[in-house]
Amino acid sequence: MATFRSADPVRTYYVYNGAWAFLAALSFTLSAVYYVRDVGLNPLQMVLVGTTLELACFLFEVPTGIVADLYSRRLSIVIGFVLIGAGFLLQGLVPTFLAILAAQVLCGVGYTFPSGADQAWITDEVGTERAAPAFVRAQQFELGGTIAGTVTAGALGLIRLPLPMVLSGAGMILLALMLALFMRELNFHRVPREERETYRQMAETFKHGLEVARRRPVVRTLVVISLIAGLSSEAFDRLWSVKVLTFTFPTVFGTSDPAFWFTALALVGTVLSLLTSLTLNRLSPARLSAAHPTGILATLAFLQMVGVLAFALAGNLWLALAAMWLRTIADTLTYPIESAWLNRHVDSRSRATVISMVSQANAIGQVVGGPPLGALGRSSLQGALLASGLIWAPIPALYLRLRPARAEQPEANLHH
Repeated sequence: MATFRSADPVRTYYVYNGAWAFLAALSFTLSAVYYVRDVGLNPLQMVLVGTTLELACFLFEVPTGIVADLYSRRLSIVIGFVLIGAGFLLQGLVPTFLAILAAQVLCGVGYTFPSGADQAWITDEVGTERAAPAFVRAQQFELGGTIAGTVTAGALGLIRLPLPMVLSGAGMILLALMLALFMRELNFHRVPREERETYRQMAETFKHGLEVARRRPVVRTLVVISLIAGLSSEAFDRLWSVKVLTFTFPTVFGTSDPAFWFTALALVGTVLSLLTSLTLNRLSPARLSAAHPTGILATLAFLQMVGVLAFALAGNLWLALAAMWLRTIADTLTYPIESAWLNRHVDSRSRATVISMVSQANAIGQVVGGPPLGALGRSSLQGALLASGLIWAPIPALYLRLRPARAEQPEANLHH
């Protein structure tokens, strides 16, 4: 099988991100409609579906990151896609509440296997300098895949609502097989079998990841930012659709159906993000892959806060949508810049583990912050959305507090 694994890693990373985004959009675009119309879930059950997914991600984020550091990045990614594919198939083929919950567990555990492992893999294979522009470019492939997946889901959903989910699940498993055959992994060396003392090795890797997060200013700050972002974002992610549904939609192509409009809104937001990313990549590639991108990250964080607050206060559909798209664009641009920055400040030994810790901090924030803001939203939707924006407020200042001189501390000191 090793003879097949000769594909260029950067191209593989682009295809991987594009295919993943396409298949994810194929499954997610109409999933909420499917849950309500075909499965008949009530609002409480809808919340439990989201909570189950978040808890599964939270509980398995660090353990699966450690597996990727000890055994194989490629294996971790392949296992993850098989689990996600199985989850998509289960919820599309068995329209019951318990099956949907079981699918969330499969998907939640599955998401944690590639989380961190994919970024660690490409960084190991091509180095941190080539990885930085690859993160930005991969984001564009991901946005393109999302657009194609959203349109395809809408078309297939007209035939049968669960059909996009079923095809997405099968596609995920096929993608896992293709990556197992063609994804090369030359610069990762796992611990020899005779030297594996699994629990001790896992404990040491986890301890090293904690040490990196504690001593490196960039890593420590990004963990805190990820926690605050989770506290803020869960409420917005759950409640923005509720706010939009309070407006009257105009009639276009003979319909004002919210399902049509929600698909259109998703497409517009993705297209705007893609165009913005392409424009900035062309006009200012050095800034997007800068060694210390604190200024641009602080600016993007401020724009996200403005977007949420403006959305909360908007009394007009188009103003609300403009604010929502501002937040979407800023969030989309932040991810690859922040990913490249974080990867430059951790070594291969604990890269996937540290990245997973950052993701886990976000999950903790979502689990902790979502319910109280959701409870507030029952009495005041606007109040919950405003609180979400205000919780975000410290993030721009946290970015600006980091100085290049502090960020340059050599990680070699951590090994003593």
